[in-house]
This record gives sequence, structure tokens and C-alpha cells, in this order.
Amino acid sequence: MKIVIFGANGATGRLLTGQALAAGHDVAAVTRRPADFPITHQRLTVLPADVHNAQSVGQAVKPADVVLSAVGVPYTRNGVNVYSDGVRNITQAMSQHGVKRLVVVSSSATYPHHHAAGGFLMNHVIQPLVTATIGRTTYADMRRMEELVRASDLEWTIVRPSGLFDAAVVTKYELHEDQAPGIFTSRADLAACLLEEATDRQFVHKAVAVTTSEGVPTLFQLLRREALRKA
Repeated sequence: MKIVIFGANGATGRLLTGQALAAGHDVAAVTRRPADFPITHQRLTVLPADVHNAQSVGQAVKPADVVLSAVGVPYTRNGVNVYSDGVRNITQAMSQHGVKRLVVVSSSATYPHHHAAGGFLMNHVIQPLVTATIGRTTYADMRRMEELVRASDLEWTIVRPSGLFDAAVVTKYELHEDQAPGIFTSRADLAACLLEEATDRQFVHKAVAVTTSEGVPTLFQLLRREALRKA
């Protein structure tokens, strides 16, 4: 299967690329900085493209059987449009070239909800604070992205991870339609979920939350790591 991955040079995108190659797929990794892409393989093509550029997106999508989008940007208080611009160009290109299967990464915080495993601090302090301040413009654009995906004529699935962290291996992650009970998702599990949804039909035309329960950090550890990363 020919898989085209947008956001391939991000933390999740690189894992997804490696997992797709290990599974025997032909992969086109789409990135604005192809010279920086660290993976080489005989079944890998690295394509230069910017999701804001409809022409380059169209060229990337043309040979695809499946399109997976792991596009993401850091939190910012400035306006964000990479999610909506990107998916608008991706869906239009897919319709033009007759490519039907699309899986995109969003977030469990795009439409905030009560996490069963979140406790008071997560549900009533951290999530409302992040979604109203540093994450406000990001989640607003993710909602626009989801609306565009839902309005398309494609066989789409929206994948919503929770708080992302790094892990060495893929675990027995959980999938729940619409809302996530857990508050953590490893990037390895997110990548594996995206690859699984490339061929699975269970969540076509649905949003699915992916959560990790094995080897997760504490909420304090995750917040400390994020603070150190920003510093």
C-alpha cells in the first residue's frame, strides 16, 4: 500500500514513517525540510511540500492509496491556521485524484470533556486553563479542521490523542469513540493507531480517542517535562 504522511518530520510523523516501513508499506514522507529528514529506506520517498501550498500538496497526494496527517505546531497565542489550511488542501487534492482514505490527528482537548482518569486537577484546573489560554488558537483551528474533514466526501477518521509523551514501544492502547477516559497517549501508540486506521473500517466517518495506560508518566512529570522543554 502507498501511504502518504503529512507532518512526517514531527515526533509522531517520524515514528509513523518507521512503523509503516516496518509493516511493508511504500511511504511518501511529506515535509517542508526534506534535507533534515533522518530516515532512509528503499521504499521511502521524501517529498518537499508545504501544506499551505495547494499545488505541492496535490503533487504529494497524487500517488496515494491512503493519506495520514500528523501535522502539528507548538502552542502559540498567535493565530493558527496550519490545521485548517492543510486539511483543506489535502481533502481537495484527494478528491481531485480519487484518493478516499484519510486519517488525521486532532486532540482530545479540541472539544474538552471530563476524563474519567483525570481527577479534579486535570478536569477542573489544567484542561480549562490550557484550552482558554496557550492552547486557545490551536484548538480553535483544530475544530475548523475537523469541520472541513466531516464536510468532505472522503472515508475519513479523526484521531484524538490526549497528553502526549515519549515511549520506547507500542502498548495495548485503547480506542474510544468521541471521548477519552484517559489523559495520556504515547507518541508510539498514536503512530500505531494512525497506521491501524489506514486499513481498519470500524471508525470510518467517526472521531476516535486513543489513550495509553501502560508506562504513563504522572501528571506532575508531564507538566515538568513540558515546562523544561519550553524553557
